[in-house]
Amino acid sequence: MRTLAVVFVVASLGASAAGSAPDAFVALGAVDPTVRQEMRYAGDRNFTGGVVEGYEEPVCLLTRPAAEALARAQRAVVRRGYALAVYDCYRPQRAVDRFVRWAGDAADQRTKAEYYPRVEKDRLIPDGYIAARSGHSRGSTVDVGLVRLPLGRPVDFGTPFDFFDPLSHTDDPRVTGAARENRELLKRVLAAQGFVNLPEEWWHFTYRPETFPDAYFDFPVSVGSVAP
Repeated sequence: MRTLAVVFVVASLGASAAGSAPDAFVALGAVDPTVRQEMRYAGDRNFTGGVVEGYEEPVCLLTRPAAEALARAQRAVVRRGYALAVYDCYRPQRAVDRFVRWAGDAADQRTKAEYYPRVEKDRLIPDGYIAARSGHSRGSTVDVGLVRLPLGRPVDFGTPFDFFDPLSHTDDPRVTGAARENRELLKRVLAAQGFVNLPEEWWHFTYRPETFPDAYFDFPVSVGSVAP
């Protein structure tokens, strides 16, 4: 089984070199254009301080089952006066590699005050904040928050997205009041549609069963990567 898994991963990466995704991938906007897309790694509002390799367009790509489940969750939160806002969806392996290189660059501390004020940069990999492989590269994982309708103002979750700190743990007891309620609402609504939260990150959810549980793709984030 281990050998088969390795072959599948390698084959998937090789197929993605042509710049296109497997047929199971879709653009979220084609499934539900009402979900707000704030694709942080396609711009400079992220912990690296710049556009990350592989993000050619600020679009959310997901496997179709994950995208359709997210659309159902969107309908549920809209009834409560909110909308979903996605910060990252499918993430190419080249972007993950960039994160690892960034974490190893001790001289680049431009974003420390905003994203990791209480953690030394050389601890980001050992402490699990940055990893050499990401479930995002399989296409069924999404980083997501909530905005309040009708103006689209972000709600309070106790920490910003991608804040490298134990305060970002979904059930950290120090997070109380409205921020706690918002975390619980997001988790509850997404869980009802098959998403499982990563306990260390309140924003990180994976739809299960995953369409590609053993693959790590590397095609670019672009509408042109998926079939119309």
